[in-house]
Amino acid sequence: MARMYLIHVGLRAPSAEAALPPQAADLVRAQAPAHIPVEHVSAHPHAQPSPVLGVYLLADGLEEAEHRAEALCRRATRAVPELSGWSVGRVGAPLVTAYYERLLEAVSGLPGRIGPGPFPST
Repeated sequence: MARMYLIHVGLRAPSAEAALPPQAADLVRAQAPAHIPVEHVSAHPHAQPSPVLGVYLLADGLEEAEHRAEALCRRATRAVPELSGWSVGRVGAPLVTAYYERLLEAVSGLPGRIGPGPFPST
């Protein structure tokens, strides 16, 4: 059964002064073949240490999703003139554990706890 995955694809610039084109996400999304269900692509041009594309796609598993996202981005760097010279770096699902732990701490003040602290005695 296909599930939605968010896969981050790091890009390497052709030179230190190169900037990711503002329309990079749309350019990459347009390269998706009909048989690969890419739902959305977002670009993060100022991510460190290098720009990142977020590829949202349907796949039967994480490994398949990573391979599809990588293939899509490699295709785009070869076929799209605005991405000429860019190359694909690290590919993988982002880990968001730290984000959710901080969110939980903000709500309750305690790591891993969603509700309020113990009830005060009456």
